[in-house]
Amino acid sequence: MKRNKITESFNQAKPMEQKQRIAFHEAGHAVAIHLNNKARKLPPIFFRIIFNDLNHNLEKEPSEYQAMQDDHNAKVEGGRLIEWLPTSIDALVPMTPNHHDAIENFLKAYMVAFEADIMNLLIGPLAETKYSYEREGEVFNYQLANLNTLKKHGGNSDLALINDYLQSFSASAQEQAKKLTELFDLAFNFVNDSVNWAAITKLAHYILNSNKFIIGYEEVASLVEN
Repeated sequence: MKRNKITESFNQAKPMEQKQRIAFHEAGHAVAIHLNNKARKLPPIFFRIIFNDLNHNLEKEPSEYQAMQDDHNAKVEGGRLIEWLPTSIDALVPMTPNHHDAIENFLKAYMVAFEADIMNLLIGPLAETKYSYEREGEVFNYQLANLNTLKKHGGNSDLALINDYLQSFSASAQEQAKKLTELFDLAFNFVNDSVNWAAITKLAHYILNSNKFIIGYEEVASLVEN
């Protein structure tokens, strides 16, 4: 979950606005991993937010900024419940005990984790989108927030990873689109929830004020829960 290479419109923004967008993007991912997983009764999972030197890099020319190592300036390391995706959901069945109830329970638990990972990937760019709209005095609504919008708000790498998840979910493009729409709706509602948004905003401001290069999950949990 990394904040991908800055787009042209992003480069034209003021350095502080760039830094704020990045903070809300990564705060969205981190709060989602903590609160969304908790709401789905999933176990805590290690993650940390890692930043390059934003103050230093944002002073560079756009071309230099785009050429930063690994083409990103911030990322959430860890946090995924499913690290290795199967070729298909059906491929998981032979790995389970030869018992119908056990297979059913295993696949149900897998899908909960599967859907949580996709939601947590979507929530990062959605949080950045919401921040950008509100900063510009626009209403964050479902008509304005869509997948193309997320691409403009640092979501390319997140959407590429989501596509890998969907490819393992089904070979049917129609089924993939249906699942993505379902999870996009849930992710949108998560970001638009006042309690969740307050947590994202609190963490984003902490990121901006602390100037830390690494923020661990214990720190995020403590901040969000208090």
